[in-house]
Amino acid sequence: MKKLLILFLGPALCLLLTLSPYELLSAEADAVLGIAIWMILWWITEVVAIPVTALIPLTFFPLLGIMDMQQVTSHYGHPIVFLFFGGFVMALTLEKVKLHKRIALHIIRYTGNSPDRIILGFMIATAFLSMWISNTATTVVMLPIAYSVIQLLIDDADGFTKNDQNFSLSIMLGIAYAANVGGIATLIGTPPNIVFAGFMESEYNYSVSFIDWMLVGIPFAVIMLGMIYLTLTKIMYPNRLGNFEQSAALLQREIQQLGPMKKAEKYVLVIFITAVIAWISKNTINQLFPALHLSDTSISMVAAMSCFVVLYKKNPLLAWDDTTRLPWGIVILFGGGLALAKGLSNAGLIDVIGNLVSQWSSTSSLLIAALLISLVLFMTELMSNVALIAIFAPTVVGITLGLEMNTLQVLIPVTMASSCAFMLPMSTPPNAIVFASGHIKIPQMMRAGIVLNCIAILLLVLFYSYIIPLVFELLPLTEV
Repeated sequence: MKKLLILFLGPALCLLLTLSPYELLSAEADAVLGIAIWMILWWITEVVAIPVTALIPLTFFPLLGIMDMQQVTSHYGHPIVFLFFGGFVMALTLEKVKLHKRIALHIIRYTGNSPDRIILGFMIATAFLSMWISNTATTVVMLPIAYSVIQLLIDDADGFTKNDQNFSLSIMLGIAYAANVGGIATLIGTPPNIVFAGFMESEYNYSVSFIDWMLVGIPFAVIMLGMIYLTLTKIMYPNRLGNFEQSAALLQREIQQLGPMKKAEKYVLVIFITAVIAWISKNTINQLFPALHLSDTSISMVAAMSCFVVLYKKNPLLAWDDTTRLPWGIVILFGGGLALAKGLSNAGLIDVIGNLVSQWSSTSSLLIAALLISLVLFMTELMSNVALIAIFAPTVVGITLGLEMNTLQVLIPVTMASSCAFMLPMSTPPNAIVFASGHIKIPQMMRAGIVLNCIAILLLVLFYSYIIPLVFELLPLTEV
């Protein structure tokens, strides 16, 4: 009954605002507000699949005269959507040839045999993979290897001691948290980054380049990864185990099972490295070859096409049938979020929010930024981070306009905060996967998570104040 009530409450509220004889703002603004409330309610409660909710603008914006069909559909085919699509295709190819597992095993092997170094190796490997493939796939790859290491402790002479338990807690939580944080480092690493970039390009014609984001994302991910490692191994769950020589033999066996590097892996590695170099040096390449018009999206799509057309043993590296595993729902979600943001902007609702908060002008900008970062960070514990940024980005713009703050400077750390979910199993897929291992209890995750949430807030506020202004050309939004 509760699910049925929420299912009908969303469209009922939308209908009430649209058909009411008393206008709150204007007929168009009330209709957009009704759609927004409907989408927010369904996104928060997940009464239907999140991508299904993202189809509401495509269905009802034309019906209510908010936008015509051509305008709405342009957001579902936005260049940023295809940038992420290309990233997904490359990630699928990495997984198919098992190159991601080879990379992870070699990183872990070279970090050392002491328990803390093993934990650090798992975290570095997980974070690196999560920069390029989904955090869910990364966690699924790392978990069986971690299981094998923990099993060695369970089977040793002294049994599964308190120190052994602390080691297993640290390695499991380390994998989950590193998977979450690693995605922040690149524009394609996690969906909220792409939602933010698409929003800025669609609404304000401001292009966030791959390299610009990495100049902020990588330092944050590295520092946060270090904070997670120190918090888990030195403060929350320290272990006093000696060198763990058996782990080296275990990792060597895993590498031997993969065999020598195959041609398919080498082809994928070349495509992958070429794409990354092109993203980083895009501006230089365009200066040398002005007729090329290279963009982040075109680089991504060339790499994706290469995965489909490069042959290995008379078969392409990636067949179209393999894309059944591609998260198409996320692609639809991007389009729905961009369409909603455009509707809110066209109806003047962002300006309304700005006018409402302009009375807070005496409040410190730093305090406002810290509150917004904190609000998003704790909200992402309870709802999808992609949906959260799709909803929250226009609101942040309205607030920053009203207070004459720099929008980019606030919206970037707010976007990053949406991927810093450390407290609850249901917050992110990696948290849920490691919780399902049976080695972690909810109070243990919450105990470490609340500390890391606070650290993330402090770090993001520091980035807001000092790092982001150095990297981005922070023009007033009206000039962007």
